[in-house]
Amino acid sequence: IMKNPVPQAASLLLEKLMLLVHIRPLPAGSGGETPPPAPGYYDTSCFKRGDLLEVPRTLFIHFGIYLGENRVAHLMPDILPAITGDCRQIQQVVTNKRLILGVIARTASVRVDTVEDFAYGGSILVNHMDRLFEDQVLGSEEAARRAEKLVGTTAYSLLWNNCEHFVTYCRYGAPVSFQTDKFCETVKMIIRDQRSVLASMLVGLASIVCLGLAPSTTLPTIFIPFFLWMAG
Repeated sequence: IMKNPVPQAASLLLEKLMLLVHIRPLPAGSGGETPPPAPGYYDTSCFKRGDLLEVPRTLFIHFGIYLGENRVAHLMPDILPAITGDCRQIQQVVTNKRLILGVIARTASVRVDTVEDFAYGGSILVNHMDRLFEDQVLGSEEAARRAEKLVGTTAYSLLWNNCEHFVTYCRYGAPVSFQTDKFCETVKMIIRDQRSVLASMLVGLASIVCLGLAPSTTLPTIFIPFFLWMAG
């Protein structure tokens, strides 16, 4: 008996969307936001200005550029910059609710946080992506200055402007996202392997809500690529 592919496809898609959205998984039994570690939790003596920092999590990797003096510039979805100009509120640690609403509204900010707030208890890798770009690595000071110039409110898109696009532009001069590539491959796999019209519709609806498509994009335009994948 052939199993219904739709729940499996929807579950896989949701996992990949969470990967790109940067939702912080809360500990089991937690009823609220988990506070970040106290200052001094990380040894920043090995970090240099302009370093690319990445924090592997359960479903995704979050990226930032180290600015020195325990400060990290990183891009995060956030609804608050769209509804208030109160810098004190905006500068508070971004909660999951603010983050999810920011994704839906396609609003984000390049913000400067402490290493502790940026990493949120995760382990930190330094310049781990340099091996993928070889001779494209810009000078450390140039990377830091690029990050500083971009601090502030910006548009957000899971596919076109996320935290990985931000750091690769700053350090390598080209905004790319390998996590986005993996997400797109997953979508194509769902459509090609499952051959499910309902699964393709779920993907299309998720794209409308989350992927930062242009306002002028119509429903038929969104679904055409998915049906082409199914036919291919």
